[in-house]
Amino acid sequence: MPPAGDVLRTFHPGWFGAVMGTGIVGVAAYLNPGARPGTLGAAHAIGVAFVLLAWVLAAAILVPYLLRIIRHRDAAIADLRHPVIGALYATFPAAILVLATATATVGGSLLDAGAVTAIVAVLAAFGSLLALIAAVAFGYVLFTGDGLKSDMANGGWFIPPVVTIIIPLALVPLIPHVSEPAGRLLLLLGYAALGIGFFLFVLITAVLFSRLIFHPLPPAALAPSLWIALGPIGVGSLAILRLADAGQPFWAGDASAAALVSKLAAATLWGLGLWWLAIAALLLSRYLRHGTLPYGVGWWAFTFPLGAYTVATIQLARHWNTLAVEWFGAVLFVVLLGFWLTVSLRTIRAVRSGEAWKR
Repeated sequence: MPPAGDVLRTFHPGWFGAVMGTGIVGVAAYLNPGARPGTLGAAHAIGVAFVLLAWVLAAAILVPYLLRIIRHRDAAIADLRHPVIGALYATFPAAILVLATATATVGGSLLDAGAVTAIVAVLAAFGSLLALIAAVAFGYVLFTGDGLKSDMANGGWFIPPVVTIIIPLALVPLIPHVSEPAGRLLLLLGYAALGIGFFLFVLITAVLFSRLIFHPLPPAALAPSLWIALGPIGVGSLAILRLADAGQPFWAGDASAAALVSKLAAATLWGLGLWWLAIAALLLSRYLRHGTLPYGVGWWAFTFPLGAYTVATIQLARHWNTLAVEWFGAVLFVVLLGFWLTVSLRTIRAVRSGEAWKR
């Protein structure tokens, strides 16, 4: 184990990806993939356990994260300007918003409704503000950075858009607990945040698609980043469905039309995820055939994006009342658990050996 000062200086800004990945597993489990009545109790217990673990991880990571910014500001700023690592600062607000969404999902099993709403409101407000700052700051850094080349584009650039797409999922649980004007405002802000993230996702996808076609594949260390696109796809599909559900009281005679359009839009975006999931799996297989993947904090990119797509699949199946898609979601959940266990065990080993603190 390196000295504590060295650990702080090299502490990776992407560590909150572990909170995101763990929290989304809890949300997916709580939904009871497969919708079998006999597994509902176990699914809820597992979901609550994962969300509580995500809270513990967030508390443990927050201390060195903030200490590094205070004591090693030069290193923190250098990371922000880095074409790969800079985007990972957005995992902090993303983790806050994931905790808000996860707490809203499972909180009723632990706390009274008022406490859950208060916690979600604080997390949603703080996380949304930081998410917008992160998205704008990273865009500014990209636009004004010197020496950037097209082959530097990578999946990590998706993370700031993912953050703003999560905002609606944190706002929606608050709508039933506020006045009608405030509810309309939250709904509008949710759609606005979805718009920011979705269109940035489209732009970055075009850049990354071009980079993958006209340049060699990224080095093996960046292989996990190719899975990150599933995050905006999954969260985007889910946000479309949940915003439409939350907006039903405000649509009046247009409620049915809004629900139908949202189901169609979510299914269309979800379909892109099928293609990206296949591509990501094939590329991962190619990397593994040509050698091992070096461990890094970026391995957590295997978890949240797949988890978001899994949750979107389960919710889409229930909105469309389609059993085949429900079972596909259950299969994805099993794969997600496998990824989470693999990444967690490898992370524990890396922390114990000191490998986790190396750059």
